[in-house]
Amino acid sequence: MRRSSGVLLHPTSLPSPYGIGDLGDEARAFIDFLSAAGQTLWQVLPLTPTGYGDSPYQSISAFAGNTLLIDPRGLLADGLLQSSDVPDHPAVSGPVDFHSARALKTLLLDRAFENYRRQNPAAMIFEFNEFCARTAWWLDDYATYQAIKAAGGNQEWSAWNRELAFRETAALANTRETLADEIAKEKFVQFLFYRQWHALRDYARARQVRIIGDVPIFVARDSADVWAHRELFKLHSDGKPTVVAGVPPDYFSETGQLWGNPLYDWEQLRASDFNWWVDRVRWSFELFDIVRVDHFRGFIASWEIPASDTTAQNGRWVETPGRDLFLTLKKRLGDLPIIAENLGVITPEVEELRREFGFPGMRVLQFAFGGDATNDHLPHNHTRDSVVYTGTHDNDTTVGWFTSADQKEHDYCLEYLGTEGREINWELIRAAMASVANFAVLPLQDLLGFDSAARMNLPASTAGNWAWRLAPGELGEQLGQRLKHMTGIYGRR
Repeated sequence: MRRSSGVLLHPTSLPSPYGIGDLGDEARAFIDFLSAAGQTLWQVLPLTPTGYGDSPYQSISAFAGNTLLIDPRGLLADGLLQSSDVPDHPAVSGPVDFHSARALKTLLLDRAFENYRRQNPAAMIFEFNEFCARTAWWLDDYATYQAIKAAGGNQEWSAWNRELAFRETAALANTRETLADEIAKEKFVQFLFYRQWHALRDYARARQVRIIGDVPIFVARDSADVWAHRELFKLHSDGKPTVVAGVPPDYFSETGQLWGNPLYDWEQLRASDFNWWVDRVRWSFELFDIVRVDHFRGFIASWEIPASDTTAQNGRWVETPGRDLFLTLKKRLGDLPIIAENLGVITPEVEELRREFGFPGMRVLQFAFGGDATNDHLPHNHTRDSVVYTGTHDNDTTVGWFTSADQKEHDYCLEYLGTEGREINWELIRAAMASVANFAVLPLQDLLGFDSAARMNLPASTAGNWAWRLAPGELGEQLGQRLKHMTGIYGRR
């Protein structure tokens, strides 16, 4: 963890002509901006396919890529689409319209697959077959799961006919034969996603920009992982969860956060030498330079909520074998460049686990001013083995937070920073840059000084999240030079 800084921005928030940010020209332009501004870190949210509420933290697979991020212009360059398929429109602003973007991308990806089958390009066939062979351990189940869902009206897997829901050998073999074309298409679009992602990551590496990925601790109940590995989750005999994940009442919600993800059967995971988690972490390190593990608290104990409850209030903490898991991961994978998301209800045991394995924790400046001088999030209490943020994807923007802060918090912030708050976003950015924390990561909305309208997510809410997008031309040279100057003052690179 050399002393570095960077920016938090999910690719969906980039400008694009196609209703949602993607892995194309605008992503490369953003990397160029980071490089010119002296930044060496780009943090993204999970890149897996989204489920309920279009949340990247409710994924239908722990391994697949979100095909909404595929750049149609890249498919044009590959000869899989024609110029008439991909109108040459300039990138436009406005929030992500997930419904329209999904309809458009589905149409274009279907056409790309048809063209691939018709053209039969030898070099791409070899590359595709190699990808399928290398990833069969997750791709076969994921593609089958997606094909069955599409053929059955998008029902949850627990509502499928019993033979398929419980993966009876004959029914599964027959379905894979019947839906062979649909399964092949699902594999092909995953190939396209990872082909574009690795090209983008190579582009970032060539410019000395490291990518911080994000691994949610849980997966969605209606996911390929739960369907393919029912024995690893706490489920009823009908495949529905007995208990679900969340957190107790906290900063964000008086009734807690009811996430609804099924919880792991850790004893079954331990009995398998944690193979599923080893595969998951190994795969993450193939995609990212550094991995932020979400809800690190859950590796000491998980908040188990009865699946029938409508709030998270009646849960209970149940211990989990996180130390055994990380010992296994270290033994089988070696060094683990992991950032631990240690926010919320944190116990000494959580911090002990984090420190034992050398994982830096997180400090969030928006959490710093609600108490007294002993608050861990205040810059004078930071440690080198940490990552400081002005805010995260779950926080309001700094301008929005400051505007709505109570008077005591507002006044303490100004007094602590020694400022009148005319540019409160840059005051917090300066405090983050000056911190002894080895990494400083800044949400792009804070660099631009945006208010609450640019907030990415409001926890415990179900509407209007994940949709913010950058407008074309908002990343000007002046902004980059200001960021570069501050980066140099505080010795980051």
